[in-house]
Amino acid sequence: MRVLLTGLSTRAGGRLAQALERRDDVEAIVGVDSREPTCALGRTEFVRVAPDHAGLSRLVDAAGLDTVVAAPGTAATRSVLTACGDDVRKLVVASSAHWYGCEPGDPAFFEEEMTRSHPPRTALERGVVAAEEAVFDFAERRPEVTVTVLRFADAIGPGVENAVVKLLSLPAVPTILGFDPRFQLIHEDDVVGCLEHATVRAAPGVFNAAADGVLALSEIASLVGKLPLPLLPPIGTSLAATQLRLLGIRIPAELLRQLRFGRGLDNRRFKATGYEYRLTTREVVLAQREHEQLEPVLRGAEEPYRYEHEVEEFVRRSPSVVRRREPAAAPVAIASRPPERVAPPEPEPEPPKPEPPAYDLLREDEVLGILPTLPLEDLQALRLHEAANAKRTRVLAAIDGAVARVTFNP
Repeated sequence: MRVLLTGLSTRAGGRLAQALERRDDVEAIVGVDSREPTCALGRTEFVRVAPDHAGLSRLVDAAGLDTVVAAPGTAATRSVLTACGDDVRKLVVASSAHWYGCEPGDPAFFEEEMTRSHPPRTALERGVVAAEEAVFDFAERRPEVTVTVLRFADAIGPGVENAVVKLLSLPAVPTILGFDPRFQLIHEDDVVGCLEHATVRAAPGVFNAAADGVLALSEIASLVGKLPLPLLPPIGTSLAATQLRLLGIRIPAELLRQLRFGRGLDNRRFKATGYEYRLTTREVVLAQREHEQLEPVLRGAEEPYRYEHEVEEFVRRSPSVVRRREPAAAPVAIASRPPERVAPPEPEPEPPKPEPPAYDLLREDEVLGILPTLPLEDLQALRLHEAANAKRTRVLAAIDGAVARVTFNP
């Protein structure tokens, strides 16, 4: 497979690229975005271009890409669909459960074949509906392409910043007086897992992507150690939410509807393709609470990844890096006639000094840039090497921080 991934700079897009890099059946990965990646990458090629850029089709044709994946946070724009030329055989689109909306007469669990019984109420819903309509039109025009649409529930995880995560991070969870809605969530690891599964499997159609089980909002608040606080009245809710903005509490319109009516998704269709969710909704909430407890400890040790073009080019293409992987040349035997008379023995030449490892050729800032790409065992070996040689205080501290981060977030 040769994959084009839009939204590489998003948390989900970067982690999906890392997952695809570990697969032998993925030959090439080209990631595009208007911003630099936020995750350390190996063989993924980054091209700085917006997902709605008209030049995407040239990129797909030039690289011979046969699979296009629109990561969460990047809609399947007209340019992305146009980029799916004749060689493209698979399109995977990350959509949202906001396609269903939230209404008082909604079913307990939405199934994929259900149609909308009401027009979209919010700007977010209108955008999701419009994006899916464009994808469905593309699927009708190109029946030879396997088109997969994943409607994700609200995601939670250490790297997620959305309205639900911000709501649960408040000292008390705001609620609407008299309402205790149902919530169904999905962990960010399962977001990446679902996208990887859909990318490498033939699964045409629309699929709900949500963890097993639902929880009442009061249960979620209790699990994260917060109290539900009925700050919003059942009448005039939007006006009260506007007043909360003065206190720095912003609740989007679609979340206000969820706080009133809730939502559940039937996830059996995607599980029938062979995917197994790693966490239930309850386990997702408990994992979030554990992260919030560890976050103050990890904050000082963790150094955020920073994309540096020069470091990436060095690691990928420098002769110093390639040379150490090549086997040493075998000595060549040269035949000669024995001398007619015995000459005094010549002093043996000093053995050539070994070339320094490629690591020792890196500057301090370059070393700091590659630390997030190393597994735990390499970090530990690098710690010993640095302590025995250069002994750079800043590098040693950064390695210790990277070891702590990997240890607490394997």
